[in-house]
Amino acid sequence: MALLATATVAFKTINTQIRNRSFLPLQKHLSLSSSLSSFSFFRTVSGRAMELERKNSTVIDENGVLKKGIAEFYDESSAIWEDIWGDHMHHGFYPPDSTVSLSDHRAAQIQMIEQALRFASIPLEDERKWPKKIVDVGCGIGGSSRYLTQKFGATAVGITLSPVQVQRANALAAAQGLANKVSFQVADALDQPFPDGQFDLVWSMESGEHMPDKAKFVSELARVAAPGATIIIVTWCHRDLGPDEESLKPWEEKHLKKICDAFYLPAWCSTADYVRLLESLSLQDIKSEDWSPYVAPFWPAVIRSALSWKGLTSLLRSGLKTIKGALAMPLMIEGFKKDLIKFAIITCRKPE
Repeated sequence: MALLATATVAFKTINTQIRNRSFLPLQKHLSLSSSLSSFSFFRTVSGRAMELERKNSTVIDENGVLKKGIAEFYDESSAIWEDIWGDHMHHGFYPPDSTVSLSDHRAAQIQMIEQALRFASIPLEDERKWPKKIVDVGCGIGGSSRYLTQKFGATAVGITLSPVQVQRANALAAAQGLANKVSFQVADALDQPFPDGQFDLVWSMESGEHMPDKAKFVSELARVAAPGATIIIVTWCHRDLGPDEESLKPWEEKHLKKICDAFYLPAWCSTADYVRLLESLSLQDIKSEDWSPYVAPFWPAVIRSALSWKGLTSLLRSGLKTIKGALAMPLMIEGFKKDLIKFAIITCRKPE
């Protein structure tokens, strides 16, 4: 109770600062300086719990610990996200310098899906060319799968490492009358349980950042894609390296490492790295674009929702992995501001 009392006082202070702050221009979306400094209260509140987490944690390695951490992270945090933000566990797409309110964020998440389809040149006006079989790689609780199934009249299957997400995704599909059209299962994106050439739309919305082997990840996306299929990857990347650079700067590596430790991410790669991997597989119509300006309001909005009374109490009750992830949110804003983190879309087509 003392913890919640301390949080209540801090919440009132922070909420006042947030209400008095404008987030309209892009730079203000990314700076959020007063909220970032105020966020330090949460570090104090949860400091003891975080110390216990550090003492008991296992170093993320290639022997299944990463997969276990990812699964447990989403087992803990998915219900909180759904309660506050709905069933789409990804960024929203916002026109630059737009005025957004909390009620607009769910619409922006749908807009992210629509914009990704348009960027990939999915023929939205010609029903004959709509995808009929879709795989959602890293499906969360199935928001994209259900939306795409309803939009195109398709069937879809989603995979995730989280049993909790699978249970919830299948329950939501049943509740929406889609159980015969879309299903979800626990599976590894690097070893997908599907035969070759099964899907005419391969969809990966913000799951690539969790993949420890990007080459294997891309190879699996291409393997399960049918001839002529479209592959859509929306993911977090680090900046492209300059022609004279062999690696990121030490401070950049250190910054990304902190985010990796919080969100159970392996090493990052650049958009150019993804493009090279797709080219090596002889995929066609490869396109990429930096959408960072279009997602600028997202992380400030997530922080504000976390600092609401509902979000704060949910975080404190959720588990140490979720708290650790919450504490890393300001690092994402700082990474975008310093031009280190990029929100990228990469699309291509498998040859006929």
